[in-house]
Amino acid sequence: MAGKKTSQKPKVLLVEDDPFLYKVLEQRLKEEGLDIIVATDGEEAILRAMKTKPMLMLLDLILPKKSGFEVLSELRRMKAFEKLPVVVLSNLGQQEDVHQMNKLKIREYLVKADYSLSEIVEKVKWHISKLSD
Repeated sequence: MAGKKTSQKPKVLLVEDDPFLYKVLEQRLKEEGLDIIVATDGEEAILRAMKTKPMLMLLDLILPKKSGFEVLSELRRMKAFEKLPVVVLSNLGQQEDVHQMNKLKIREYLVKADYSLSEIVEKVKWHISKLSD
């Protein structure tokens, strides 16, 4: 991101198909000064990532059209997204899911049921702060 204006809001791609959750999360993250791009299915997530070049992606795993696994696998094959920081936000907490996502080089795996909205917002802010260090 060198050379870009520092006044620009950090862009976060929120990939979530639950309307209640993405609307509330989008609002809370915008209140924290982030530029939020929402994608509600896997195909849209890939297109939005390519178009907007987010700084961080918050990714659900169970999505219409393409799963979060497929989205991340496809993005990781593109040079521009090999190192895209990804935080998985899912209700899938089985060890094989966590292991599969870790192989795709995610930053963190959050099980939705284990975190409040405020805690998720804090995690996103923390990851963003680590990117600008």
